[in-house]
Amino acid sequence: MDCYVPDVNSEISKGVRVMERGGIVVYPTDTVYGLGANIFNNTAVERVFEAKGRPKGMPLPVLLPSVDSLRVVAHNIPSIAWTLAEEFWPGQLTLILPSRPEVPSIITARGWTIAVRVPDHPVPLALARELGSPITGTSANRSGHPVPETISEAHEQLQHSVDYLIRVGPKPSGRPSTILDITQIPPRILRSGSISYSSLAKFVTNIQRPSGAN
Repeated sequence: MDCYVPDVNSEISKGVRVMERGGIVVYPTDTVYGLGANIFNNTAVERVFEAKGRPKGMPLPVLLPSVDSLRVVAHNIPSIAWTLAEEFWPGQLTLILPSRPEVPSIITARGWTIAVRVPDHPVPLALARELGSPITGTSANRSGHPVPETISEAHEQLQHSVDYLIRVGPKPSGRPSTILDITQIPPRILRSGSISYSSLAKFVTNIQRPSGAN
């Protein structure tokens, strides 16, 4: 008996329809499995927090469909941000930038910055593009639990708190993105990941390593 292989375009369309209705979806990215919602739908974003058991005092990372869409969520963007975006996006570098006032405070935890990146994976790029909005890019696991390595593990952790699981597309690498805060002077790496310190140092001078790093 032949196994059913879902069509990529069909799965993307289903995921978009779910998010248009305020639902949340699990989807693969280039780093880990993500838990997605329209960032401009507060009710949907609240469901992301509830599904993960994540404290609302913690901001959520955001995935963009393109470099140009950075202006949708950030302002007062320094020139180094565009340089890094040109070099590392799409890819596994998350940038901390000043958030636009239009971004819901639940995303930023009432702060003034936002964590953003353009992923190097066709599924989240298509979801955000067809939805017409950036999407949440937090990992698809319960807070404090291991990051799932498969879509089935994500489902086991989140159970019926999510509305749809996208089972197509390349498997995540399992390595987190590097987080670089360029609102600080000098910029600071908040989390080490796929993009190395030496790679960033070619473009940004005097980068501070994460606390405790050598």
